[in-house]
Amino acid sequence: MFTGLITGVGTVQDITPLGNGLDARFTIATPDNETWRNAEKKLGASIACSGVCLTVIEAGSDWFSVEVSAETLSKTTLASWRKGAQINLEGSLRLGDELGGHLVSGHVDGLASVVSATPENGSTRWLFELPPELAPFVAPKGSIAINGVSLTVNEVDGLRFGINIIPHTAEHTNFASLRAGDSVNVEIDMLARYLARQLSFKNS
Repeated sequence: MFTGLITGVGTVQDITPLGNGLDARFTIATPDNETWRNAEKKLGASIACSGVCLTVIEAGSDWFSVEVSAETLSKTTLASWRKGAQINLEGSLRLGDELGGHLVSGHVDGLASVVSATPENGSTRWLFELPPELAPFVAPKGSIAINGVSLTVNEVDGLRFGINIIPHTAEHTNFASLRAGDSVNVEIDMLARYLARQLSFKNS
């Protein structure tokens, strides 16, 4: 489990195709900040990489490696990662840690696309478009994770929803590198997911 509070931006250092090129191994350089300098990157540990929960298979003092299946590559933005790509990082939540965002599982539900980013007072208003199957799970003032970042939905209009990003968030995540047309990993609020599941049984 995670909180959606990013603790650093890593960089894709190396990509190795596996399984006849259908799977992949990524090596990610960790940021030089206090959190990641002191992080214990144990083998088997879970790290959310731009919202995707991945397992550490090898690690050094300032890097770690993960292996990703074809299924994950086909359902997330990881297939588009290239050397030098900026990756939001968050280590797994420990019992007793402060829950400053919302509960995030690291299981991506789908991809949304960036429609626009417009300066608004001291922040930036971002507009995203969801695939039809995810739109019913997003509500105004509800929580959503975009590339692993816990955010509050401002408004919803059909398949589109808006959020505000303050300068601090832009500076400490990979939002600074996003452009219109880019895809982002989306995880809907798990409460909305389970509520919809219960209602589907009730209505049937």
